Amino acid sequence: MVSKALVVAAYQRKLEEIAAHPDVELTAVIPTAWDGQQYQPGFLNGYRTLVQPIRFDGQFHLFHFPTLGRILRRLRPDVVHVDEEPYNLATVLATRQAVAVGARPVFFTWQNLNRQYPPPFRWFEQYVYRHSYHAIAGNAEAVEVLRRKGYFGAASVIPQFGVDPDLFSPASRYAEPPTRPFTIGWLNRLTPEKGVDVLLEAAAQLPGEWRLRFIGSGLLQDAIPDRAARLGIGDRVTMEPAVPSIDVPNRLREFDVVVLPSLTTLAWKEQFGRVLQEAMACAIPVVGSDSGEIPHVVGEAGLVVPEGDAAALCEALRRLMTDPELRLDLGRRGRERALEYFTQASVARRTVEVYRQVMDRRP
Repeated sequence: MVSKALVVAAYQRKLEEIAAHPDVELTAVIPTAWDGQQYQPGFLNGYRTLVQPIRFDGQFHLFHFPTLGRILRRLRPDVVHVDEEPYNLATVLATRQAVAVGARPVFFTWQNLNRQYPPPFRWFEQYVYRHSYHAIAGNAEAVEVLRRKGYFGAASVIPQFGVDPDLFSPASRYAEPPTRPFTIGWLNRLTPEKGVDVLLEAAAQLPGEWRLRFIGSGLLQDAIPDRAARLGIGDRVTMEPAVPSIDVPNRLREFDVVVLPSLTTLAWKEQFGRVLQEAMACAIPVVGSDSGEIPHVVGEAGLVVPEGDAAALCEALRRLMTDPELRLDLGRRGRERALEYFTQASVARRTVEVYRQVMDRRP
């Protein structure tokens, strides 16, 4: 597997789960750093890690591993899983190098908008389509985009990463019930397309005693307090910096609901919403908009409202605030859904099934 995302230690847990399958011998090629994030060794059992330099660090479309061809010639793998979008230079080079040693390439995509890229990226994309044995898509709409753009090979919908259900777990049932006000949680980037303004407008209409906590960083972090003050809710809204991934479960357990009211734009649509699966694993009720993949992630385990509809979002929050039984029910269903679909073990199992299908196909 070739993946820049694996510089993050928590994501490496999926590799341990993949390597635990007896018919898999796994080597991961990971950059020494990506966009300022140094490689963090974390979960390393059962597979080989090759930490390699890259060229054009931080440049999504142009980065690549100059040593990968030599590595593949030495290893002679059966499958090369390129954990990158098909239009990137890293992907087309890895695909060519895989083909050159007789390996079967697999690629990953999140892209759920039918975006047309200029040459040479369009050519990269078409080359990868022609030579890959399987596509793994992080959401259902990404498969539809692949078909419209000319990829007609095998495809599966599998999240790029899951959650650790032992780390992302419900609060102890022996814990004292909270005495704080109803707490609405945000743990995400603070950008317009994530629906920050929609949430503030919804909260401003919400009756009763509540608090809204923003945890994260982004373009709007300085504007949120002013916006909240203008809406008359400045004393109920707090801002907190982004936290390390290991601290995320504890923060989530401090919320009564987690909200992700994403907004579709011409250039972006919600591709997954990782915080939703993390909150569900912690048995925290979730409310999301109907942007992109959110309804598929939430399923029947949370509340989904029309994107951009502050009144509908307010009503969903009001229901949860006034109905403790509904909160408990959605929390239970969320935990069950996360265990079935979104654990690292589940993602790994489905990924290994893709490898088996690739090996069963005739060249």
